[in-house]
Amino acid sequence: MINSVSSRSASLQSSLSLADVQRISPSALAYLGDAVYELYVRQLLIFPPQRIQSYHQQVVSWVRAESQAKTLDRLLVHLSEPELAIVKRGRNAAPQRLKRVDPEIYQKATALETLVGYLHLTDRDRLTMLFQTISQDLEP
Repeated sequence: MINSVSSRSASLQSSLSLADVQRISPSALAYLGDAVYELYVRQLLIFPPQRIQSYHQQVVSWVRAESQAKTLDRLLVHLSEPELAIVKRGRNAAPQRLKRVDPEIYQKATALETLVGYLHLTDRDRLTMLFQTISQDLEP
């Protein structure tokens, strides 16, 4: 089962053209990017070994909208023009009315997630480079 999902995922990535990925809505890219970003943070924080509750608290502190917005602010200087265009698409796709988070913060968080989703599908090497930049902020 896992092998078929893994091979289907690899097949999907290789079968998607850049034009296909550009037709994916920013919201869908953000949905994917949210999962990819959280998995990355979980992998980064898994060491040193801790209690599950401690892992959870650390992960939540890094994947919450406020932290993602700050991360995007720090990454902006490292982004290319096409990446900045994806960020803009993601920011503009974020819903405007939220009760818990300032709309500007939510827009930035959604923009980061959109970029992560986009790069996950189009350029994993570049995504890894950006994650390395992010990891410098996550290290204790």
